[in-house]
Amino acid sequence: MTSTAHGKVILLGEHAVVFGADALAASLSPGVECIARPSPGGTVLAVAPWGVSFRPDDGSELGRAVGDLCAAMGVRDAALALTLHLPGGGGLGSSAAMGVACARALAEMHGRTLRDDELLAFALGWEKVFHGNPSGVDHTLAALGGIGLFNRATGLRRVPMRGALRLCIGDSGERASTREMVHRVARLRERLPAATDQTIESIGAVARDGALALQEGDAKSLGNFMNLNQNLLAALLVSNERLEDLCAAARAAGALGAKLTGAGGGGCVIALAPGREDDVLAAWRAAGVDGRVVEVGR
Repeated sequence: MTSTAHGKVILLGEHAVVFGADALAASLSPGVECIARPSPGGTVLAVAPWGVSFRPDDGSELGRAVGDLCAAMGVRDAALALTLHLPGGGGLGSSAAMGVACARALAEMHGRTLRDDELLAFALGWEKVFHGNPSGVDHTLAALGGIGLFNRATGLRRVPMRGALRLCIGDSGERASTREMVHRVARLRERLPAATDQTIESIGAVARDGALALQEGDAKSLGNFMNLNQNLLAALLVSNERLEDLCAAARAAGALGAKLTGAGGGGCVIALAPGREDDVLAAWRAAGVDGRVVEVGR
């Protein structure tokens, strides 16, 4: 049986959520699929379409993550086959989705169905391997799906929508370590605590206001909040020239709002452009970026 997990997009609230502020996030499908079988040759994780396999003792983060997960779940000698529909390191929650799908598959292999709290605990352990101090938003959306405000203290509070939310997603092609980007903001906070905390609080407020706009079906206001959030993220030094150019191109093509999604320093950008999605994708293609239109929060 195939076990699945969602990807995610952060609509509003990157980085601030690490420090206890709210973030507005939505699930993205398809994300990751996993099949687990007993393996007499020891535990191995094969990832398609990478064409690479990982083992607990190979020194890689993925190898360590699958080894820690198997140990936590009391599982030995499993062969896991992952099919990944998300770009690795693109800010769409690929690592969390892999952890959730693997945990579900290992439980299925032994005839178990994990409770939500069990699944989230196993997935959090997986995420700590990659990110050190994860906010929790990625693996929560990977496991539970939907759309809502996430806070480290209160978890996911779902936000009802009046209709489907369609976004353009484009991959900048650049990559940066999530761990390093989080550390960058932490170092900025050490140097400029008052200014950084004010920016973090502002991002949290934008996320809450954006949730109200989403609930009311106010696309124009939601787009404005996305643009404001992008400016605040730039103030935290997690944007770069490539991301700014792609956001500007989307807005020039008719997007109501555009911003990076995820840790920044590279990865993906998202744009809200009702009725103008094809124009945004064309603008990104002209900039050398392939994009797609997705429906999030299902």
